[in-house]
Amino acid sequence: MTAPNRPESVDKSKIAELERKVSILSRLAETSAVLNSTMRLKPLLGSIMDTAAEIVDAEAASVLLWDYKKQELVFAATTTSDSYGQTLIGKQVPLEGSIAGTVMRENRIVMVDKVRDTIGHYSKIDEQISFQTRSVLGVPMRSRNRIIGVLEGVNKRQGAWTDDDGYYLSVLAAQAAVAIEGAQLVTQLQLANEELNQLDKLKSNFIAIASHELRTPLGVILGYASFLQDTVDPQVREHASKMVNSAMQLRRIIEDLTNLRYMEQSQLELNMEDVPLVDMLRELVGELQSLAEAKRHELSMTPPPFELRVRVDRIRMGMAIGNVLNNAIRFTPDGGRISVQVEQKPREVWIMVSDTGIGLAKDQLERIFERFYQIEDHMTRINGGLGIGLSIARAMVEAHGGRLWASSAGINQGSTFIIAIPTAPAKA
Repeated sequence: MTAPNRPESVDKSKIAELERKVSILSRLAETSAVLNSTMRLKPLLGSIMDTAAEIVDAEAASVLLWDYKKQELVFAATTTSDSYGQTLIGKQVPLEGSIAGTVMRENRIVMVDKVRDTIGHYSKIDEQISFQTRSVLGVPMRSRNRIIGVLEGVNKRQGAWTDDDGYYLSVLAAQAAVAIEGAQLVTQLQLANEELNQLDKLKSNFIAIASHELRTPLGVILGYASFLQDTVDPQVREHASKMVNSAMQLRRIIEDLTNLRYMEQSQLELNMEDVPLVDMLRELVGELQSLAEAKRHELSMTPPPFELRVRVDRIRMGMAIGNVLNNAIRFTPDGGRISVQVEQKPREVWIMVSDTGIGLAKDQLERIFERFYQIEDHMTRINGGLGIGLSIARAMVEAHGGRLWASSAGINQGSTFIIAIPTAPAKA
């Protein structure tokens, strides 16, 4: 009768092989955690290279990525050594006549134990960096059902490549492909964001310079046109009034652009003071009266029978209300009516600007406050504008802790814009 095998008789080589497999799987798990912990491409590639060389017992490893714009397979990373490292990055490898190209084209694992015996090796790379490639294991890197590149192990330290080597490297390649694509997307977004920031700075600088350069000549034009309004000749007065109205429109656009720049840069500061509301409204209506008369509008204000004071930045709030009034004048067909009413509400004062203009569809009631939004209408083409007046008005009102919204019965039914301003706290 044969005695059972003792533990000492178990094949030590099998134990060593199992230990190596456990070690490799642990290394892959660790690398997976690392790949999921960063979105920076350079550290990702470094971790992939180190793991690839270790798990297949290779002297070196490399990642080649497919450049979709140039339609080229290019070295993106390698393990570093005296002769095989950074000099390789950026070098192109042809799809035909290279091991990596075969992996890429045929979407399969390629094992070459003796490079000198194969005609598929691209030897020019070795010549360029003074390196001797003896053996190569290449696996495709797949992400979202497409191949993004090739992961290679180079120069097996002992023996030939095995199926296990191909399996382990493929597992790593699958993890690496997803991580690399994610990092590339983040990099692209960062570059795009930087470009947008640069464009935004250029835009802000342009607005600042243009606003500054336009203010002086505009002031001269307004002064001269206002002087001509006092002339005896009625025809000259009419032309002068048109000049004043046009210049006032341009001045309002310049002010809107300037305030838009300040709001984008969070530089808008409010100088709060107690302001008699009715006096401020009368002043605004008076300033826009000539613009309304030019379109034969009836612009009126119904003051409340009591005094109202609000704590606001007089200039900023005046600009907000002025933008709403100006919008009503522009988008009401000639011969219309624009009225301003004031109502006292609990903890708020409502300023209601109503017009007999083009009206608003239900889906436009909020969109009109979006920056640069313009209603597709012949009135827009006639009156022009940048589509930022109401956006700026709402931002200024909200900066005061107030609200601005619109209501309308529909297209061609006129509109009402309500500005709600918190009332000034009672003085002790």
